[in-house]
Amino acid sequence: MAHPDVTPAAPAEAPATKKYSGALRIWHWGNAAVISGLLSTILFLKVIINMRGLLPKMQERLHEQGVEASKEQLRSIGGLVSHRIWDWHIYLGVTLAVLLGWRLVAELAAPALQRFAHRLRRAKEHQQDAPAESFRLRHSVLVKYSYLVFYLLLTVMVVTGLLLTYADDVEALHKIEHTVKEIHNVNMYLIIAFIVAHLVGVVWAELNKDKNITSDMIHGGEIRK
Repeated sequence: MAHPDVTPAAPAEAPATKKYSGALRIWHWGNAAVISGLLSTILFLKVIINMRGLLPKMQERLHEQGVEASKEQLRSIGGLVSHRIWDWHIYLGVTLAVLLGWRLVAELAAPALQRFAHRLRRAKEHQQDAPAESFRLRHSVLVKYSYLVFYLLLTVMVVTGLLLTYADDVEALHKIEHTVKEIHNVNMYLIIAFIVAHLVGVVWAELNKDKNITSDMIHGGEIRK
């Protein structure tokens, strides 16, 4: 009895490689949340809980209720609030340091196609292969280099923050505390500038040719060959 011809099953397609690993996506959104928290603590301390501006109003409100309090008494109460917010700032700073270590480990452990060096190299190759789109691709390369600057800023922020945390306990650190604090503060403004530029760039890209950037950072995206 003759057997009918059996068409061999087509081999299953290999799953597409994600552009961004799960570890990188967790780092990205975790890093965004922690930095937002750090900036929020500064906002509360410098703007919302500005004791210099609040003291007269607090005295006035207490006086209306028949309570008299000196500025020194109110300042000591405000100091308790400030210390609690600074504690949260320190906790978030330590979390940022952990996330920075996470980013390094994630980069070293990622497959070659998911590493930052591969994405940078591919952007340079596309720029050479498509001269008609040189402006957009050159912009893509510059953006990737800006990420290296951001990682450097994060490193400076973490290192100076940790130095300030232990400056009161280590005499050698206490001597350079003022300089470290200045570097830390300036670095904070540079990070804010980067975040603003990054958000503007993402919106601009989403509205033009480079769509789905945000979606890719959520779902992983696919590597475009």
